[in-house]
Amino acid sequence: DFISMKLTERQKKFLRQHAHKLKAIITTGDKGITNGLIDELDAALARHELLKVKVRAGDRDARDEMIEALLDKTDAALVSRVGNIAALYRQNKKKPTLILPK
Repeated sequence: DFISMKLTERQKKFLRQHAHKLKAIITTGDKGITNGLIDELDAALARHELLKVKVRAGDRDARDEMIEALLDKTDAALVSRVGNIAALYRQNKKKPTLILPK
């Protein structure tokens, strides 16, 4: 099972440091969260484990709801959120590339 979503503060800090240099590779569009977007995000998480998503939403509440939906549908953890950019993490069960601190 993924270490789904119970990251320690130390692990979040470690992941934030790694996410800092990343660019958002997925952007939610005008259609919001579609099955195609979820499939693309799922595949990207499997490849990269840690990535940034740009969430386009009308207001803060809508943005937070979209991020929550992305987390729920992909079993990912929220590492950080700055403005409309969210850093997501999901450990690759078969071949983890990031070794998290305990």
